[in-house]
Amino acid sequence: MTINPEKLIATSKFNRFHFWLLVWCFIIILFDGYDLVVYGTVLPILMEEWGLTSVEAGTIGSYGMFGMAFGAILFGTLADRLGRKNVTILSVFLFSFFTMLCGFADNPTMFSTYRFLAGLGLGGVMPNVIALLTDYSPGKLKSMVVSIVLCGYSIGGMLAPILGMTLMPTYGWELIFWVAGIPILFLPILFKLLPESSAHLIRTGRKKELIKILAKVNPEATISEKDEIADIKESESKVPVMGLFQNKRTLSTLMFWTTFFMSLLMVYGLNTWLPNLMIEAGYGLHSSLAFLVTLQAGAIIGTLVIAKLNDRFDLKNLLVILYALGAIGITLLGFGGSTFYIYILVGIAGASTIGAQNLIQAYVSQYYPASLRSTALGMSSGIGRLGGMLGPILGGFLLSISLPIQLNFIAFAIPGLIAAIALTIVPKSRGHVNNPANEASSLPTSKSEEIQSV
Repeated sequence: MTINPEKLIATSKFNRFHFWLLVWCFIIILFDGYDLVVYGTVLPILMEEWGLTSVEAGTIGSYGMFGMAFGAILFGTLADRLGRKNVTILSVFLFSFFTMLCGFADNPTMFSTYRFLAGLGLGGVMPNVIALLTDYSPGKLKSMVVSIVLCGYSIGGMLAPILGMTLMPTYGWELIFWVAGIPILFLPILFKLLPESSAHLIRTGRKKELIKILAKVNPEATISEKDEIADIKESESKVPVMGLFQNKRTLSTLMFWTTFFMSLLMVYGLNTWLPNLMIEAGYGLHSSLAFLVTLQAGAIIGTLVIAKLNDRFDLKNLLVILYALGAIGITLLGFGGSTFYIYILVGIAGASTIGAQNLIQAYVSQYYPASLRSTALGMSSGIGRLGGMLGPILGGFLLSISLPIQLNFIAFAIPGLIAAIALTIVPKSRGHVNNPANEASSLPTSKSEEIQSV
């Protein structure tokens, strides 16, 4: 008989295999979030210690974003050809090792170099982890599983300012970077436990390994090494990126790139400059770091709530509303108010920037077929990182010209509105989940079904 791995995985029930895949991907993304937010946590101290101007500080922040843009495109594209497992492990090593080295830097040049190299890994890990989760999650739980794991990003983002408030006054800013080296200890475990994507195993003829994984994914299915494995439909182009523009997906791809660009401009702009913006608004350093924690908490709540609402409502429409709501919330931040009111607005900002970015990745991972998943996420993330580079620079520029605080926040709100418009234009009908006949066969997954050919 012929087995369709994609269908077999989609009909599986959440079990021990899925749980441990979720746990280890969660840990990876937790440190990914920590490493991204740690610069914003120590930035006020670094500016004072190294005598940096706001423009210089923003430029240093952009080096990491440039590394992430390059890493997302490079490793996202390579993973669909070389396999997601090894690329993910390499990415974890890069971002952990070089972020840790930032704690040993004694000048801005060395620090910037380490941030760029860490950025390569930070850019490569996210698209591959999300693609791997989407590959193996049960069909009805794909969005929820990805959303839960991406909450690790926000928890890591909360951990950085919490350690900054509790440990930095006593042990210095260097310790906050040394903590980032912990994932290096997990690399042997990740190498042993992370599965390779089914698409790559099929492409490389590793049938025995695939059969073992599928037996863990769906123990109820009857599978043997004598069964035939359905081939996946490859992109007609030998260049994976070109597959993103096939099957009438050109408009979708361009609009996803626009959405990622604007979304990550907001995410990294706020992660880098929110403490300083709140200091400019009259709050102390301790309170400003607390706002950074609230930003991440809002992202967690927003991610989980929208993922749950996705059971009843369309995820794309929910994201459009979230981006628009974020633009309003960020604008209102600039006009001040009671402390409680400000915390609510910061939480909304977290949900509509970081939370929306988490969920748009879940949406994109299901919009494209398995053979293009890492490429689609990698390219979208890479284009988005260019917006991420602009965010810290924009914030530094705005602070340097001493604009009214309201205009600073409006500048970060406008991209949210553009993201909402771009995502509205994406045609749902061209997505893989709505049009699977264009991408893959619908072969049976058990012996009780009629055998079909690819």
